[in-house]
Amino acid sequence: NRWLTCRSLPPGALERIADTVVDRVRIPWFAGAVKVNVSLVPPLVLLPVLLHIAALHFLLGLIILTSLPVVVLWYYYLTHRRKERTLFFLSLGLFSLGYMYYVFLQEVVPRGHVGYSQVVALTCGLILMLAALTRAKRDPGYLPIPASNEMSLQQDLPNKSVRGSSNGLHGVTISGAASGRALNGEVKSYCRMSAEKLEGVKRDWCAKCQLVKPARAGHCRLCGRCVRRLDHHCVWINSCVGEQNHQAFILALSFFMVTAVYGITLTLHTICRGRTPFVALFYCPGAYSDYSSALSFTCVWYCAIVTAGMGYILLIQLLNISYNVTEREARLALRDNTGRRLLGGLVIDTGQYNRGFLCNWGHFVSLGSSPPQRSAEDIV
Repeated sequence: NRWLTCRSLPPGALERIADTVVDRVRIPWFAGAVKVNVSLVPPLVLLPVLLHIAALHFLLGLIILTSLPVVVLWYYYLTHRRKERTLFFLSLGLFSLGYMYYVFLQEVVPRGHVGYSQVVALTCGLILMLAALTRAKRDPGYLPIPASNEMSLQQDLPNKSVRGSSNGLHGVTISGAASGRALNGEVKSYCRMSAEKLEGVKRDWCAKCQLVKPARAGHCRLCGRCVRRLDHHCVWINSCVGEQNHQAFILALSFFMVTAVYGITLTLHTICRGRTPFVALFYCPGAYSDYSSALSFTCVWYCAIVTAGMGYILLIQLLNISYNVTEREARLALRDNTGRRLLGGLVIDTGQYNRGFLCNWGHFVSLGSSPPQRSAEDIV
């Protein structure tokens, strides 16, 4: 009543109302009502409606296809600022793939200009991309959360001070070393932690996960976990990209690029006969002669926009791999002004792990093949 009468609302009232509405969105089922994630619904409903409206006229298509990226970027900024995880982008990506494939089979293939082998090749590319995406959705390399008895020890470790005397001196045992006894207040067979090492522990200590992070590991504020060789948190897969799934992430992007470009080429060859795909994308006189051609042409432009965005992400990833730098390390280097901008700012070379083009790619190919190095919390 206050909201409808434009009177002031108590703080947080709208958030509580929205949370209640979201919690009540459920589907009746035999074992009980199943809660529906609201972020899954908008792409399933709005994408087909907007594309069909855009196919009605050239100006409508121009307005809708221009505003869609703006809305998606705005929603990304909103969720990123609130540090929220959402299935909106994953739902948008998967449903876009499915709907584009449906339009291709329904509107393009029946025209008779696409052969059976071409449909099979496009389908295989789509399957390979989904398989790589499934692999990329698995464990990116989360660091194990320490047990409660180890957690208390690790909580105290960064706050300890190193004293010159043997009384109260704290040591760290090295794996494989013989255990010693404390005689006359002295600790034997223990590796004493120097001030420099203690500072490194403080710097690499994660207060959220209560552990010491290995080199190149980072804490994801969206997942709430520390990840080995953290690259970034990708909203399109709703997961982090780290040591264990970085290769699958690159494969998924590569298969998507090849499949999308191939599908766009087949569609433009069908609806714009006698023109090269690049020319047909900007000049296709018969595109709006019938609704089927208009819908196919609109979907081609939608695919082209998405493919351009994913192509940019893939380019940055390939450049970072070539210089052996992660997105997280590049952001930190920019913040601390410790990196070099190369190739017009497309890549930030920190110089810390760069060992040359071939060695960098060899290191990337071998990610996850060998057991991870023992971290500091395993040594304690």
